[in-house]
Amino acid sequence: MAQSAVLTIGRGADSTTFDPINSTQNNDNWIFSNVFDPLVRVDKSGTKLLPGIAKSWKISKDGKTYTFTLRDAKFSNGEPVTAEDAAFSLRRIRDDKKSLWQDSYKIMQKITAADEHTLVIELKAPSVPFLSSLALPNASVIPEAYFKKVGEETFAQKPIGSGAFVVKQWSRGEAVILRKNPYYWEKNRVKLDGVNWLTIPDSNTRMLKMQAGELDAAINVPFSRIKSLENDPNLTVHLDASTREDHLLINHAHKPLNDVKVRRAIDYAINKESIINAITFGYGTVANSYIPKGALYYNHRNKNRPYDPAKAKELLKEAGVSHLTLKYLVNAGNEVDEQIAVLLQQQLAKVGIKANLVKVDPSQSWGMLVDGDYDISVNYWTNDILDPDQKTTFVLGNDANMNYMTRYNNPKVTELVAKARLETDPAKRKKMYYQLQKMAKSDVNWIDLYYSPYRNVSKKTVKNFFQNPLGRFFLEDTYIAD
Repeated sequence: MAQSAVLTIGRGADSTTFDPINSTQNNDNWIFSNVFDPLVRVDKSGTKLLPGIAKSWKISKDGKTYTFTLRDAKFSNGEPVTAEDAAFSLRRIRDDKKSLWQDSYKIMQKITAADEHTLVIELKAPSVPFLSSLALPNASVIPEAYFKKVGEETFAQKPIGSGAFVVKQWSRGEAVILRKNPYYWEKNRVKLDGVNWLTIPDSNTRMLKMQAGELDAAINVPFSRIKSLENDPNLTVHLDASTREDHLLINHAHKPLNDVKVRRAIDYAINKESIINAITFGYGTVANSYIPKGALYYNHRNKNRPYDPAKAKELLKEAGVSHLTLKYLVNAGNEVDEQIAVLLQQQLAKVGIKANLVKVDPSQSWGMLVDGDYDISVNYWTNDILDPDQKTTFVLGNDANMNYMTRYNNPKVTELVAKARLETDPAKRKKMYYQLQKMAKSDVNWIDLYYSPYRNVSKKTVKNFFQNPLGRFFLEDTYIAD
């Protein structure tokens, strides 16, 4: 192993917080996974659940009571991880007003620590996705005593977890410095002394630093650079299977975008195949559903609207809309986002819609989406758990995130999302999710654009650097060879 066993990774956007319940962003969750530990984990294939802080569990015959036995683990300050810490963490994600994940955890009726190593969770009703939802990085176990001592604000900046690494320093806008956690329960598995996550918003700059040897790895490689990087003898390009889906968010709260005819018109005006060919260089495939290709209950037959500018104009006329101008929020420096923006701007112009491109730093764009300070914006989602309930709740269930900032609201859809979460018959459940995909497409909750693999690059000397389909980096297994 190399003398300097600190891995330096370039990424496009900074973290927003280290309080797990207050974020839904991959930039946060992908680091949470190496700082915190949930009760259960998802394996490297992204298809199975494994023990985490809980070394085992039992489920009652009626499917309503889960009893977890916690392993002997410690937080990075040397204090033991207890069942009460786990109970505290789960109550927070369920009850805290700032929690962005409340809806997925309201199924928990009672959470108690029977003893130091035994956690008992009683559900309101049997729930198929429940165990999967405990593997969410945002449901990780945090230390109750430390959290209450320093307070929410301090914890969000100087967290303590029980994962493979500890946050040594967070310089906002610049870097997150992680160091090996000496108390990690699998510390012998960790080969790196630390990981430095550097914020480099400009895609081109990030790739140039990679080729100059200034970085050990970089994530979110622009499609246009994949071939040239593959030809570099010092680098390895990783195209890992993913649950990534890119889509065009639409703010339903802004008239006339509250009119389904207008949203359908925008959908007809966009040529998704041109995005695949001109921007993803064939590495992407057209998305036909909010559920990613290959994921549980994905409906490959879900119908897409074809590219039809004439139909788009007809629908706009029917809606009585002309000279429509939209505020299109774009992540500055993100090559792919900027290329898509120019393409969509041209396509929308052909049907009489003017898209004003507002380029902002990625650190600002999220807040603007949350505040509703946009009309349309390209964003992406990767599943964090195996079950489709998580994303479905977020984008259709009318939850705390305003349906992923779209403000979309269909009471019938919301009701079906809740029913699907509680349905235990797999065949009936599948039918419900097929119906939800159809309803979402009909309503144009957002516009599905494309599916694509994760696109990362590392030096040839970096080994075991990869993401599983849910986006988790297994940095506890990564090392730098001599």
